[in-house]
Amino acid sequence: MGNKFILTIDQSTSATKAIIFDDTGKLIHRYNVPHKQYYPKPGWVEHNPEEIFNNTLKAIKEVIKESGIDLQNTIVLSITNQRETVVVWSKKTGKPIYNAIVWQCKRSTDICEKLEKEGLGKTIKGKSGLTLSPYFSASKIKWILENIESAREKARNGELLCGTIDSWLVWKLTNGKNHFIDYTNASRTQLLNLNDLKWDKGLLEIFDIPESMLPELKASDEIFGYFNMEDSYNKLPITGVIGDSHAALFGQTCFERGMAKATYGTGSSVMMNIGENPLIPSSGIVASLGWVLKKDISYVLEGNINYTGATIKWLVENLELISNPKESGVIASSVGDNGGVYFVPAFVGLGAPYWDSEARAIITGMSSTTKKAHIVRAAEESIAYQIKDIIDLMIEESKIPLKELRVDGGPTRDNFLMQFQADILNVPVVRVKIEELSALGSAFIAGIALGLWENLNDLVSLRDIDTVFNPKMSKEEIDRLYKGWKQAVKRSLSKFA
Repeated sequence: MGNKFILTIDQSTSATKAIIFDDTGKLIHRYNVPHKQYYPKPGWVEHNPEEIFNNTLKAIKEVIKESGIDLQNTIVLSITNQRETVVVWSKKTGKPIYNAIVWQCKRSTDICEKLEKEGLGKTIKGKSGLTLSPYFSASKIKWILENIESAREKARNGELLCGTIDSWLVWKLTNGKNHFIDYTNASRTQLLNLNDLKWDKGLLEIFDIPESMLPELKASDEIFGYFNMEDSYNKLPITGVIGDSHAALFGQTCFERGMAKATYGTGSSVMMNIGENPLIPSSGIVASLGWVLKKDISYVLEGNINYTGATIKWLVENLELISNPKESGVIASSVGDNGGVYFVPAFVGLGAPYWDSEARAIITGMSSTTKKAHIVRAAEESIAYQIKDIIDLMIEESKIPLKELRVDGGPTRDNFLMQFQADILNVPVVRVKIEELSALGSAFIAGIALGLWENLNDLVSLRDIDTVFNPKMSKEEIDRLYKGWKQAVKRSLSKFA
């Protein structure tokens, strides 16, 4: 065991984790505190920012207590977080003026549709790299300013601050001294200009957001402030601040152009490193910053899928077709193929690359010989097809071939899914041993910032591979199956309904 420790906060959509890594990148201990989800109206999702902060303090306290590590050997606090989720709070009192509006929340759909009708979608994507969507933070902030009493007036008077969850936590952990945001989270607000890496005055004008509300931009390996540990004189520098999907890309050591990762969870995030120059894609994927360090910058193409692991959960909880998600891959592999059955899990519309919020979920191609296993297999395969949709677009836009796909997240333990993913992409799929890739990526950056590791090459040697799934399917079979998927998707889209 190493003798220096990194304390990492992983603040996700469902919970706040505190994780301790040693100076070899090994996970020593973790502590998880779930928080409440609020659904005030259909399609609306909120979190309580105060609860998230209090859970962060609790997680820190408990992980240190349970791990028994010496606080004096803990040298840094790093933060990785759910992105796009946004908080607006009073500069004077430090209290939120409304709950955090979560990335999944669709309440600002009307705002986005109005801006689209005004012909501003192309301008917004050209500057920010992001498709105009309620998914991103800008329209959420605009909604708060328009709907919370006196918020607009207070914002214009410089009395309000806003930020993604990293900004909120840094503000609270530094007792209101520091209002900062890292570039990756900033690149998901739809307010950052991807070309000059500054808050864009034109975008702020479009969304009618005063610049005085926004945090100061920082590289992930800069110092964001200091956190005084309870019952300790140990002042921990806060660094390694980065959005969770970007942190997973970094944790996967996807440091070269053309390297890609897929994080499988409730939904999935697919990212490809496209190097140090931005590329604004014309299609249904988006561009973001991969990371900004003092000595290194990477841009990415990204696609997000709403329903991947959640599709299997739906089979368990709603259809009651299977009793446990772990059964899914076993049942799927009990039949030789999908029997012509396709499952398009458009329960909340389809994200990239279709961007059809009115698409509807369908199961198609059933016959009198269809068994439960065919439906389960079709659900499993739908996850891999959606990843392929995005990867194919990334290759087309970037003109960079994909050598392998690096994967993380709970559903990657499903060997059937991983093998099918390798087959349908026709590239190796590489699964690593550690599941906490976002936290590891954040810890890696913090370690570099404090000199635990000298450079990115030092981190590559720490990568711990579990299994490599090599493709085994013929090109003819790939084309036949994928054509069936495309036909099924077409049937689910609103314009064909």
